Amino acid sequence: MAFRTLVVDDSSFQRTVVSDTLDERFDVVDTAENGQEAVEKFEEYEPEVITLDIVMPEMTGIEALREIKTRSPETIVVMCTSVEQEEKMRQAAKAGADGYVTKPVSETKLLEEFDSILE
Repeated sequence: MAFRTLVVDDSSFQRTVVSDTLDERFDVVDTAENGQEAVEKFEEYEPEVITLDIVMPEMTGIEALREIKTRSPETIVVMCTSVEQEEKMRQAAKAGADGYVTKPVSETKLLEEFDSILE
C-alpha cells in the first residue's frame, strides 16, 4: 500500500520535482502552494506523508507543521529548506518535523530520507 502524500511548496517547479520523485513509491494525492492551503488539503485528504517547504506566503511551513502535528502527530512530515535556513530547521524540528532535505531537492536524498524515516 502506498502512503497518501501531500506535496507543499510555493514554487511550482519544486512541487513538480518532489511530486514526480515520490510518484513511483507514494500516492501523491495533491499539492499545495502555501501553508494555509496545506492545512486545508491535509484535512481533506488525510495524507500519511507530507513534504513541506518552510518559507511560504500566507502561513509558513513551520506554522502549518504545528497545525498538522497537533491534529495528527503520527503524520510523517519532511521539511524542504534552503541550506542557509538552519535556525528555521531547528524550529521545525522542535515543532515535530520527522526529517528534512535541502533545496534544490535531490531525488536520491529525498528518497533516502523517506527510507530512513519509514524503516
